[in-house]
Amino acid sequence: MDTTIADPLVGRLLDGRYRIESRIARGGMATVYLALDIRLDRTVALKVMHSSLAEDPAFVRRFIGEAKSVASLSHPNVVHVFDQGTDGDVVYLSMEYVPGKTLRDVLRARGRLPAREALEIMIPVLAALGAAHQQGMVHRDMKPENVLLTDDGRVKVVDFGLARAIEATNQTRTGMMIGTIGYMSPEQVTTGGADVRSDVYAAGIMLFELVTGRQPYDGETPMSVAYRHVHDTVPPPSSLIPEVPPLIDTLVAQATARDPQDRPADASAMLVAAVDAHRMVPRESSPPYSTGQHFMPNASQPHPQQPSQPKVAAPNPTLVAPRAEVLTAPAGQGGEPPAHRRARSGFRPNWFLVTLAALMVVAVGLTGWYFAQNKYAIVPDLVGRSIAVAKSEAAKNGFVVKVAQGQYDEKMEEGKVLSTDPASKTEVEIGQTITIVPSLGAKRVTVPNLEGLDQNSAAVKLAEQGLKVGKVTKVANPKVQRGLVTQTRPSIGDSVKEGTRVNLVLSAGLVMPDVSGMSKDEAAQFLTEQGFQVQVNEVDDDAEPCQVISQNPRPKAEVDPGTMTSVTVSRCGGGWMDWFGKNNSQAEDQTEFRIVPNVVFKSVRDATTELQQQGYRVRVRNLTNGEQVRFQRPLAGEERPANTTVTIWR
Repeated sequence: MDTTIADPLVGRLLDGRYRIESRIARGGMATVYLALDIRLDRTVALKVMHSSLAEDPAFVRRFIGEAKSVASLSHPNVVHVFDQGTDGDVVYLSMEYVPGKTLRDVLRARGRLPAREALEIMIPVLAALGAAHQQGMVHRDMKPENVLLTDDGRVKVVDFGLARAIEATNQTRTGMMIGTIGYMSPEQVTTGGADVRSDVYAAGIMLFELVTGRQPYDGETPMSVAYRHVHDTVPPPSSLIPEVPPLIDTLVAQATARDPQDRPADASAMLVAAVDAHRMVPRESSPPYSTGQHFMPNASQPHPQQPSQPKVAAPNPTLVAPRAEVLTAPAGQGGEPPAHRRARSGFRPNWFLVTLAALMVVAVGLTGWYFAQNKYAIVPDLVGRSIAVAKSEAAKNGFVVKVAQGQYDEKMEEGKVLSTDPASKTEVEIGQTITIVPSLGAKRVTVPNLEGLDQNSAAVKLAEQGLKVGKVTKVANPKVQRGLVTQTRPSIGDSVKEGTRVNLVLSAGLVMPDVSGMSKDEAAQFLTEQGFQVQVNEVDDDAEPCQVISQNPRPKAEVDPGTMTSVTVSRCGGGWMDWFGKNNSQAEDQTEFRIVPNVVFKSVRDATTELQQQGYRVRVRNLTNGEQVRFQRPLAGEERPANTTVTIWR
């Protein structure tokens, strides 16, 4: 059966924001999904509470309050909570998606760990708990299943506050205990109460399990294990594994003291002790089944030199169960044999307990039968592998493979696996179909030939290639009609990413130069050279004779080649001296005249210097933006008074 298809939430858009892609795992209280936050375009882990909890108003209220508290807990070793909400009958928590595995997965794969490596995992766990304790928060369900080890070696703690939220549900009543039996402190068992020292107790049990490969207590029923937490003292780890250092024994003993007053005050206090222990624990030789390599959290296989694996505890579901049963020792535990106690105390069987025990035996048997019928496997990580290798790997793990249509991707090489559905590390039934999406590599398109097209036509042609119009500029070009494309950047024929913006250079045709102030003959000559048809009109004006006083089209106007240009000049009759005499009150004999030098074809800089040395003022006008003087006014050889302005055109 395909669990992804069977799950009604897969493919659903939750709360108008979270598109559920696949199911990652199922637990006793919730199911975790991989989802896409379409509003922020990021992958998240979505924890959806089971319907039995979501239907309880008291649980929903407490769940929302706890989610807000956890969201305020910002620490690098805590899985961040982004959002919480409800959508119809669905109550969910949006969290940081942490690719990797749980500490339980590592214990299954490796068995026990060397002391230093165990401390290197516990130190960030205690740092996360310590940060929560400082804000008045208690985890209440600390266990290896709630510790995530990322692919890049980080340690993250998850599910803060969830057990506390469950306390509000109508499914729990006075006299019930909530937590995971293997890590539950004595006070949680007997009173249901939990504080920061309860988390310390659970951390001590975890440390015991890391260095020994098993939990300190086992029993036929959860109640028998709970009884031992209340009445027994956790043995030193070295009693099971002699090479465990005494410092670890001491740390475990302090953390798991039956009286909360005898434990470290909170996780921060235990963190200090753990750091000190790590500093003093020698770098020991590896245990017989290990190669001695330093522990990496992403290890996923048992070591080949391991002849026999220590017993690793089975998965630990969060338990909701009666407390009263553990206050009396289960049969066969503590003190004398059951038959002797019955003989001395007149023991009468408690038929309620007998019936409950029988029901638990039946439930365990049915559970085992169910999981025997429904075998699950983890989808392997196939992304980045060749299609042939990915198909072989998936088939080897018992999956059916389907290759979907390929997709372009900027980062993934062509012919490699881009993605899978279900995603990697998802737990699904053996025999399910895995859809592999191949990468087609980076998609590239060619910049088309746009020369001679107007801007709108160029935009259409670019869109046909999956490209966009970028910046548009105009450059004078007398050879190309105004408004048509003369050049593109990137250039025509270049291979670019789809969606690239292509800059267009359009022809501005002819740009009307400014010839005002030039002599009639020079203006007419220059405009003719530039491709204009020139018409000259003379009028009576107070301006210097034969000087351009206006023009049409106006300067800087964009025009087509061959455009008729009209220039108006002051009448050329008479000479400059006549004009000067009529327009100046000074007598000629009182004015110092100088001969204007010829600066045409000289550099603008040299011409300016020479004219200024002769006592003239200089004004520079642009015609072609060249570096040489093209024209000058007054003309070379004419006499002009000192301090006259000489205009030069370049």
